[in-house]
Amino acid sequence: MANFNSAVSMQTEKRTKSYSAHLHTQRILRGIVCAFFCILSLLPFLLMIMNATRTSSAIQSGVTLIPSTHLIENWKMLMAKQNGMQLTLQMALKNSLMITIPGTFLAIYGSCMTAYGIHVYNFKLKKFAWAFIMAIMMVPTQVTIIGFYRFMIQLKLIDTYIPLIVPCIAAPAVVFFMKQYMESTLSLEMIEAARIDGAKEFRIFNTIIMPIMKPAVATQAIFQFIAQWNNLFTPTILLTTDTKKTLPLFVQMLTSDQFRVDYGVVYVGLTVTVVPLIIVYLILSKYIVAGVALGGVKG
Repeated sequence: MANFNSAVSMQTEKRTKSYSAHLHTQRILRGIVCAFFCILSLLPFLLMIMNATRTSSAIQSGVTLIPSTHLIENWKMLMAKQNGMQLTLQMALKNSLMITIPGTFLAIYGSCMTAYGIHVYNFKLKKFAWAFIMAIMMVPTQVTIIGFYRFMIQLKLIDTYIPLIVPCIAAPAVVFFMKQYMESTLSLEMIEAARIDGAKEFRIFNTIIMPIMKPAVATQAIFQFIAQWNNLFTPTILLTTDTKKTLPLFVQMLTSDQFRVDYGVVYVGLTVTVVPLIIVYLILSKYIVAGVALGGVKG
């Protein structure tokens, strides 16, 4: 009997070691895959920064990850080039912020409120409203831009920021994300308890729901900020005055030279456009990590 127990314990120990080795191998493979995709995602940014330090002829000669010494020269050329333009880098940066910040706020707050209404309240057209929102997700902006442009002409809003900001409140993809997050984290009993305590609906939404939604809000705020900041299609159509144009349009104007495009200057301009995106991500990323950790503990 003792020999049998000893044999069983040896087999169990072997299986445990084999399983531990298997887990260790899986961790290594996952680490390699994650590192590969991390390098792959960072490579375009690295190339952009490296090209900002090179001359135009060097950029056209080939790709390299070795930095050069022409960053300050390219920056001075950018400052000199903008002196001959009605739109300067500072003006374009201010214009982009004037559109992106309120547009992101409207998209996030309006989508949270819409998702909250569909998730919490019961009404006759609830299923139809949700299906309609999902259907709008399938319609690209390019399909509706002609009708939208004619509508803005009738409202005399061409060459203003209003048609670039107000329509952001209708963001079907954000509504879908928020509703899915609410279904997994939001307890309807908590809302009922707040109502019994005498809290009004807007107070419940602003003081209870929005803090719970912080991870989802941070995630979508990053995506919406990037989408609004990099938007080139709609501002190109709606904005006609140079001094009102955004940062992506400013970079586009740098490539409009008839005879020669200085790619070093263009890459400096692109690098400047990326800096605010990195700052926003660094500010909001802690909420995303906290939300993932919280979800892991709950699971």
